[in-house]
Amino acid sequence: MSGHFKFKVEASDGAARAGTLATPHGVLETPCFMPVGTRATVKTLSPRDLEDAGAGIILANAYHLYFRPGAGVIARRGGLHRFMGWDRPILTDSGGFQVFSLGDTARITGDGVSFHSLYDGSEHFFTPESATKLQEELGADIIMCFDECVPAGAERGYLGESVRRTADWAARCRRAQTRDDQLLMGIVQGGIDLELRRESVERTLELDFGGYAIGGLSVGEERPATLETMEFTAGLLPVDRPRYFMGLGDPTGIVDAIAAGIDMFDCVLPTRTARNGRAYTSEGRLNLRNAAFAEDDGPLEPGCGCYCCRSFSRAYLRHLVTQKEILGLHLLSLHNVTFLLDLARRAREAIAAGRFGEFRASMPAG
Repeated sequence: MSGHFKFKVEASDGAARAGTLATPHGVLETPCFMPVGTRATVKTLSPRDLEDAGAGIILANAYHLYFRPGAGVIARRGGLHRFMGWDRPILTDSGGFQVFSLGDTARITGDGVSFHSLYDGSEHFFTPESATKLQEELGADIIMCFDECVPAGAERGYLGESVRRTADWAARCRRAQTRDDQLLMGIVQGGIDLELRRESVERTLELDFGGYAIGGLSVGEERPATLETMEFTAGLLPVDRPRYFMGLGDPTGIVDAIAAGIDMFDCVLPTRTARNGRAYTSEGRLNLRNAAFAEDDGPLEPGCGCYCCRSFSRAYLRHLVTQKEILGLHLLSLHNVTFLLDLARRAREAIAAGRFGEFRASMPAG
């Protein structure tokens, strides 16, 4: 870990831990949820909304920004922070998940992956080196290795190949990195095969990254398998480096991840859920299309400090949702993101107080 970054575990309760990660754009408190700004914007939310909600970091997507508007356009405007008006930490992914999610259009070799653009069908080729350079141009604080994300159900032989390919690509990303003001994180793969997960951890640890991510889960496997694999893998990672679970955004899952010793998580789920008219609450997930809310004058979540809950009733929110008003998308997105940020904050407080087990037991189902 370069001098621009410093990670410290400040408290622990079982495997759960509360820490800080110092970055060039401020100190990030962990555990933390990272709202996803795929195209350099979190859908319907401004940077000011995110700051007011308590977001310490956001995630942007290198694949999409490579195409629109292009890394060069962003670099010439001072990088992502200046481009999108966000002066707190940013994490960019390498584009690996997006490339491999294209399925049959992606052709994998030892050198990299050729694929067709989601936007216009044009052919492109990503390598570990090009993915690293792309993220250096974007200028995020935390960048990710280019890895191979294998869908659930892949046969073991192929999983093993992907683990070794991911490790080889991680070494190439390490050699390609030229900026010491960006924290490059290695990614552990292996599906739900614990033996392959161990192999992936061992190969990735040899490269001495500043942090480690658990990838290749929440891609279609059953939740119990996700939890078992997550707990197993987290237990193999070093205690003095931040741990990141890629693609987790439901409240129960986040608390389970914190219990396993994970520090960081991201997902599009809170804003996607909002676009479907649903809201996170301590009662569980509410569907605002339900007629039961038509004359409900209460807030979405009593005690929630977000603008949505302070100002509007469930009845009004249901009206916005059923009439497909844009304000409804904004307010529900603001609430859902705030809810997860607040959840991570309360988990941190519970860890520091030595009562995380009690906190976890209070989580609603669903």
